Amino acid sequence: MNAQKRKAVSQERRRNRVRRAVRGTADRPRLTVFRSSKHIYVQLIDDDQGKTLVAASTVSPELKGKVNYGGNIKAAEAVGDLVAQKAKSAGLSKICFDRGHYRYHGRIKALADAARKGGLDF
Repeated sequence: MNAQKRKAVSQERRRNRVRRAVRGTADRPRLTVFRSSKHIYVQLIDDDQGKTLVAASTVSPELKGKVNYGGNIKAAEAVGDLVAQKAKSAGLSKICFDRGHYRYHGRIKALADAARKGGLDF
C-alpha cells in the first residue's frame, strides 16, 4: 500500500471513530467541519432526516469581503461566529461537535471556541 492510500485509510478510520460517538438530531444537530488548505466549511446536520440545517464557510457571501485568506485561524474564528449567529437565528443553541479526522488544534479549535463564544453549547 502506497503512502497516499495509507493516509486516506487512516483518515477514514479516525473519522469513523469520531462519528461513532457523535450523532446529530433535530434538537441537537451535529456541527461538522471540512478544512481545505484555502478555506474552511461547517454545517449543522440533522442526521435523523439527513438534512443540513445551517451552513457557513469562508466563501459565504457574509464573509466574502471580510476575510482576505480563508486558510488561517482568523478566518476560522469568523466562520465560527457566523455559524453561531445563523444557528441562533434558526433557534438552535445545543449542538454536538464533529471534528472529523482533524486534530482539535489550530483552525479547528479556533472555530469551536468562536462558536462557543457566539452562544453555541457543546
